[in-house]
Amino acid sequence: MRILISLVAGALFGGGLFVSGMTDTRKVQGWLDVFGDWDPTLAFVMGGAIIPMFFAWRFTKGRKPLAADSFPSLPRPELDHRLITGSVLFGMGWGLAGLCPGPALASITYGGIGGLVFLAAMITGMAIAPRVGSQLDRLAATA
Repeated sequence: MRILISLVAGALFGGGLFVSGMTDTRKVQGWLDVFGDWDPTLAFVMGGAIIPMFFAWRFTKGRKPLAADSFPSLPRPELDHRLITGSVLFGMGWGLAGLCPGPALASITYGGIGGLVFLAAMITGMAIAPRVGSQLDRLAATA
């Protein structure tokens, strides 16, 4: 049952990314080009994700999911060096490539060689992130 739910959710997510234009690197880079040919339409995509999640977090309180023991806990509200570093790196990659992890996977079949290079770089970054995070933790502890 859990695999079926995951398959349906993943297909729905991928389809939403495609329909919204999040897999089109020109559209994403147009959103980020606020001083040039700005395309504000992705604001509706972001609002379409943030608003339902606001209510979903409140709806899950005191409930049990169908295919798991519990819902994930709310993210920690404080800003730390890991969150800031990760956000900066994510933003740089998103701005340079016009893709983030979800759309990169959704566009793998038609993204061409650039999409494959991005995917390889993303996987490499995910592989080295724990070691870099540990180094940052040690540096923060000594500072």
